[in-house]
Amino acid sequence: MPGTAGTGPDRSALRRTGLLVTLVLGGLTATPPLAMDMYLPALPEVTRSLHAPAATVQLTLTACLAGMALGQLVVGPMSDRWGRRRPLLAGMAVYVVATVLCALAPTVETLVAFRLLQGLAGSAGIVIARAVVRDLYDGVAMARFFSTLMLVGGVAPILAPLIGGQVLRVTDWRGVFVVLAALGVALTAFVWWRLPETLAPTERHVGGVGEALRAMRGLLADRVFTGYLAAGGFAFAALFAYISASPFVVQEIYGASPQTFSLLFGVNSVGLVFVGQINGKVLVGRVRMENVLAVGLAVVTVSATALLLMSLGVFGEVGLVPVAAALFVLMSAMGVTLPNTQALALMRVRHAAGSASALLGTSSFLIGAIASPLVGVAGEDTAVPMAVVQLASALVAAVCFLALCRPRTGRAAESESLGEER
Repeated sequence: MPGTAGTGPDRSALRRTGLLVTLVLGGLTATPPLAMDMYLPALPEVTRSLHAPAATVQLTLTACLAGMALGQLVVGPMSDRWGRRRPLLAGMAVYVVATVLCALAPTVETLVAFRLLQGLAGSAGIVIARAVVRDLYDGVAMARFFSTLMLVGGVAPILAPLIGGQVLRVTDWRGVFVVLAALGVALTAFVWWRLPETLAPTERHVGGVGEALRAMRGLLADRVFTGYLAAGGFAFAALFAYISASPFVVQEIYGASPQTFSLLFGVNSVGLVFVGQINGKVLVGRVRMENVLAVGLAVVTVSATALLLMSLGVFGEVGLVPVAAALFVLMSAMGVTLPNTQALALMRVRHAAGSASALLGTSSFLIGAIASPLVGVAGEDTAVPMAVVQLASALVAAVCFLALCRPRTGRAAESESLGEER
């Protein structure tokens, strides 16, 4: 069995097997989009099958997201104390069981409860994957790896709704969860087989909950870390407003089929992955990440403004194509916004990477969980709430970045940003 708790990790050997590490961590990072995006084309069917309103069905997304947020607060410190492998394998096992229960849910209320459990368990993959990256990489290398990870993790949101749309051709929404459970079993087996321990026993924290809370309090006292945390969290809220509302906007308002929606969702994910690769392969190391992040936030804000104006009818009656184009630009900008906020925040952390990763993930998922029900407050016949939530989130993210991180120009600011960890 690879990597036991009693032996120190060979980090240089793991870095040399970069493709293998990337595939494993990418699979873990793909857990949230698999759990949410494959299910998206089925949302209108769930409302009919369980005789529930759209706003209530959207709570199944909120519950999963909230579970992933709260679970990270527990799993992150656990991984700092007991290592990465054991909490990860336990979380993935519970995730599989919870996904099976979702497939068997008789009512929308039980589905919401099981989705919460699914999110709590699935959080292990998200938070520990980031912590493992921090264990293995530093500085610019870490930023580049996050962008590479987006390529692997980005395949999930491309394929997930496409697979979900095809699954719905042969079965109902419950079959989507059966497929998710099978994928969870495969990923758990692959982690057991190929992902060794990356946190040496000498580097683990043994102080329990009190020490974990003190570590988190210390991280939040760092103004710049908190600025990147908030900027990334609200940018994620703009993204999740799209994830939560787009099935109804595209299918119910513009009359697209589940397969057409899946195709558009996949195209948008391609844009996110493509821009993420430009970020990692071209921009990182050549252009200050703070500047790239500023441009990304500006593009998200402009795209959300365009969507709001179109939703309000300022340009007259518009069809699906202009709305889809604005959503494509917004999603693509996430390819430089999300990885750079994570990398810049983690660059300020030399220890307690699990706790730092938990704070980053929890803030993003909690803010996203709040954004999810807001996009449905006006019903299924208007895209205005989605655009309002996206624009408000983008503006708050930009303000947090400018006010707390206080980006500057020049080599001195670059050295501070990277922590001289090149």
